[in-house]
Amino acid sequence: MNQTNQWHYAIEAVSFCMSTADEATVTTTEEVWDVVSDLPPSAKLIVKVLEYNGTLTQAALADKSRLSPRTVRHALTELDATGVVDAEISLADARQQLYSLTVEP
Repeated sequence: MNQTNQWHYAIEAVSFCMSTADEATVTTTEEVWDVVSDLPPSAKLIVKVLEYNGTLTQAALADKSRLSPRTVRHALTELDATGVVDAEISLADARQQLYSLTVEP
């Protein structure tokens, strides 16, 4: 095996480890609450609102939770980093994203 192939395999191994380490796999509602327990109260409220209402935009989350848009944005960032929420582009308005829990309540 030449040195180029060795580097190629090393880079693949590192990228695989990084991708699996960054992606949290939350599969049950109990795991969601275990992950969320260390987050701020605003993130917990966003999870509850998504649990009751399903998929919502950031503006709808701010309206239903009565949190400021800045607080909702920060909570969604933290929830996305932990793998609790999914974001997808809205088909009705491509400027907005739709947020939902990664597991069904």
